[in-house]
Amino acid sequence: MFAGGSARLLVRNDGEAPLELTVEPWADAYQLLPGQTCVVVTHSPAEDGSWSGTLRGDEPFQVDHRRDSVTVWANGNCFHLSDMAGDAIDAADWQCPVQGSGPEK
Repeated sequence: MFAGGSARLLVRNDGEAPLELTVEPWADAYQLLPGQTCVVVTHSPAEDGSWSGTLRGDEPFQVDHRRDSVTVWANGNCFHLSDMAGDAIDAADWQCPVQGSGPEK
């Protein structure tokens, strides 16, 4: 069970062709190039650490992978993306309590 207020998920394209990375619930789409890794960080607004929108309340992410695309449900309705160096990919402000891709705070 996840017991914190934020969680990280690494999504890597090990293939030879670009993948479409879609992050829900806002349907933001990005191109993930071969060899590229994206860090998806989501935050739970609930004080009890539960995540809205998951099939099981203790799971902060759901992932659907198809041959040419990956969809990540960043449950908690608050997320941001960065590369492995911590540089923002998504500059949108979803009113997240913590920005950045470092350790959970």
